[in-house]
Amino acid sequence: MNFVHDVVAPRPGGDCAVVTLAANGVRREWTFGELLDTSASLAAAFAGHGVHRGSVVLTLVGNRIEYVLTILAALRIGAATLPCSEQLRPKDLALRIARARPALAVCDARNRAALDAVEPTFPVLTVPDEASLRAGPAPDFVELDDLDPAFVLFTSGTSGEPKLVTHGQRYVFGQQLQAREWMAAQPGELVWSTAAPGWSKSARNTFIAPWLGGAAALLQDERFDAARRLETIRDERVNVLCMAPTEYRLIAAAGPIGELPSLRRAITAGEALGVPVFEAWRAQTGLEIADGYGQTETGQVTGVRPDETAPPGSMGRPLPGVRAEVLDGELVVDPATVPTFFLGYDGASVPSGMWRTGDQVRQDEDGWLFFESRADDVIISAGYRIGPAEVESTLLGHAAVRECAALGVPDEARGQVVAAAVVLQPGFAAGDELVRELQEHVRAETAPYKYPRRIWFVDELPKTTSGKIHRAALRSTLE
Repeated sequence: MNFVHDVVAPRPGGDCAVVTLAANGVRREWTFGELLDTSASLAAAFAGHGVHRGSVVLTLVGNRIEYVLTILAALRIGAATLPCSEQLRPKDLALRIARARPALAVCDARNRAALDAVEPTFPVLTVPDEASLRAGPAPDFVELDDLDPAFVLFTSGTSGEPKLVTHGQRYVFGQQLQAREWMAAQPGELVWSTAAPGWSKSARNTFIAPWLGGAAALLQDERFDAARRLETIRDERVNVLCMAPTEYRLIAAAGPIGELPSLRRAITAGEALGVPVFEAWRAQTGLEIADGYGQTETGQVTGVRPDETAPPGSMGRPLPGVRAEVLDGELVVDPATVPTFFLGYDGASVPSGMWRTGDQVRQDEDGWLFFESRADDVIISAGYRIGPAEVESTLLGHAAVRECAALGVPDEARGQVVAAAVVLQPGFAAGDELVRELQEHVRAETAPYKYPRRIWFVDELPKTTSGKIHRAALRSTLE
């Protein structure tokens, strides 16, 4: 197998593959023929620097065409790609370099200083650089096996040091399941997955899943802005949108969403979406955001499928053929049924048997799954087990709350009590009166024992490079 040979090369050369919106505002459409030829030249440059089958190529670029070209060049010759977030600092990069041992890096000029601070001992190609895209004759396609490395990714590190996860070529082709059953893009459509490089959802959904569905992909190299995001959806006539829950939440909080006539499907994954934002998007656009669940290790496992109407707050049901069940409150998965399951951590193989996700999940009588928390984030107060996601979802239903994070703090009488950090909407003032109002709101909307006995206001929540709430960092601010 070879993704470039089997999926990219057969597509009509003149068909649009990617639409790029550069940071300087320049718009360009890239055809499959252009991507095939240009990535082949880049693969020749890689080979000229000693990159071969099994090597690792690090990327430190934004959502620009070189991100796509690097992955295609690596897949062509059997190298694995390590996508890194532009938010990483030298210390973060040093950890990844030490663990993954890349043979070469492709780095945006704006990120070169951060990489140089690590003093890399491998070649670094700085983009944009047309010379590297005209490096010589196209190297042959390498015939690859399921277990040949395709991606080297790092976990979010929400509860500790990030782990190195290796995915084989089966991960690339295995995206056909979620591309068909969850993303559900159709031939001729435009898909926009907004995840930045470094997040596992970016590796699989930026262009791989859209292409497997016969669609084209959109890349916008800009920082998040709610108004600009909606403007782009309308201007580019996006049909399928894949955003992080936080992005959907911030857009809903920024004001009226307005009509999005081209948008047929909206999907999300990464953390609990929350009922208020689901309801806001449905009320204003008519779209029901299709939530899903996956890990860096597993790829997509669950999702709300196109022909389904899920209860608000559900992350769907297992995708067809995937065996996933809830045991003692924890979601466990059968690796043999997940086509995108990882090969192991740091080169070690995955232990046999069912995979324990470490995520607390509940299941209703119809089989719908609801994320509650990471196992180590569960709050146990006076014997009650409380998932932060429900507390957060309830708080987000109050007009004053823009973002929030719930966690347990020690309490002599109860063991733990619920606490919450809150980012306020503009126009609301922090104070004891608002604290009481938020507490009463939670008590009225859910079981009284779940209300946050301590609330404090912050300007922003600490997040990982993939956009998830960094609870360990948040907790350290209380110590």
